[in-house]
Formats: sequence, structure tokens, C-alpha cells
Amino acid sequence: MNVFGIGLPELIVILVVALLIFGPKKLPEIGRSLGKTKRAFEEASREFQDEMKRQTAALEQEQQAKAESESPREPSA
Repeated sequence: MNVFGIGLPELIVILVVALLIFGPKKLPEIGRSLGKTKRAFEEASREFQDEMKRQTAALEQEQQAKAESESPREPSA
């Protein structure tokens, strides 16, 4: 397991230090708030990506329509 370049031994040391600093009663609260923050960040990121895709598609359609309207038309026979 390697998260952000932190291996399992380092992660255990960090958790032990957090337990000593905050205590066993405070750690679940901290974990919940970190989980909510992560979820909100992922949701905002997903919304941003969706908006970028929508805007890109709209611009592509606009450019395609402009190119079609500017292309010379063949004379009818």
C-alpha cells in the first residue's frame, strides 16, 4: 500500500501520533469531517469536469455550424 508516497509503516506512525494528540473520542469526528470534505471535493471536481465537457461540446457544435455555413455551395443542376 502506497498512498501519496507514504507506506504502511509511515501511515501507522501518523495514526498513532494522531491518536495521542487528539484522543480516541475525537478521531471519529475528524475522520467523518475528512470524509465529508473529500466527498464534497470529488463532487465539485465531477461537476467541473461535466461543465467543461458541455462547454467543449457546445463550442465544437458552434464551430461545425459556422464551418458548414461558410463552405461554398454547389450550384444546383
